[in-house]
Amino acid sequence: MAAWLMLAKDGSKRIGEGYDDSPATHYSWDDTVPNHATVRVGDVIALWDATELLGLSVIESVTLGQATKKTPYCLKCGKADVAERKKKLPRFVCWNSDCKHESGQAGWKDKDVVTYRSRHEAGWIPARGTLMAPELRALCVKPKSQNSLRELRWRDFQQALAHGSVPVPLRIIDTAHQTIQGGHGTATIRVRKGQPAFRKQLLATFGETCAFTGPAPVQALEAAHLYSYAANGKHHKGGGLLLRRDLHRLFDLGLIAVDPRTNTLLLHDDLKPFPDYAKLQGVPLAVSVTDDHLKWLTRHWIMHYPNAAQATVHPQGGPAQPTIVN
Repeated sequence: MAAWLMLAKDGSKRIGEGYDDSPATHYSWDDTVPNHATVRVGDVIALWDATELLGLSVIESVTLGQATKKTPYCLKCGKADVAERKKKLPRFVCWNSDCKHESGQAGWKDKDVVTYRSRHEAGWIPARGTLMAPELRALCVKPKSQNSLRELRWRDFQQALAHGSVPVPLRIIDTAHQTIQGGHGTATIRVRKGQPAFRKQLLATFGETCAFTGPAPVQALEAAHLYSYAANGKHHKGGGLLLRRDLHRLFDLGLIAVDPRTNTLLLHDDLKPFPDYAKLQGVPLAVSVTDDHLKWLTRHWIMHYPNAAQATVHPQGGPAQPTIVN
């Protein structure tokens, strides 16, 4: 699996690029960036801000376009390796090792570029601060690289995340990669926020009620899509529930699931030392769900608890085997 460390901090990118990155959903670059055409759908994208890791995901799509942008160049050597300083003067410095010219001004010219824009929200895992800049640089194929797009040693990066001070569960990454590459298999359950109409619909259906714990302030409730990357962002019938924000995140990581044999909550062992969460083990859902809800909840359960999923599922009063719908 290929993996890329991508800089997502406006102030750290070369001047004139003007990208509109949103780490949890999309990332933009163009053909002036080294490795610009090497990134592929299905690759892991890890975003950092030059200080710490922000999160990671799997690239779902890459959209190509065209644009004209103003690019700076060195007034002495004419090359485009110019950086803008934040504090130190002169304001501009040439990165060309044979030049290193410093000046209060830079030259500017229009350049036609091919643009790239990734989408990666389906597999997004926030991971701010789990790895810091020195660790991230050391995990690159070329640790001394200054490029905005740097190839990571995926296996080493994976180990660093799994065994750090705050371990990051990577099952979602693995499953999303398999789903994107092959289009089949048990799908990744993801959270999609901000859909006002979808949230309004859920509030009308369930009221101000967290599906796991019961009545809650509306400000604490998030609309959670229960379906997978394969759903491609469409609102499927029975594809959402309202969840309290913290439970939403834990569900998304598979630390809380719904056992479709009993419609009760199933907690990962990692949560059991915490009394406020441990008491949720075995608690019935706080809302009535349909067969469509159970279909999506079953997918989530099978992905995160495959051993339990070998048992007979009891979705609606009678025995049945779990059905995976691709």
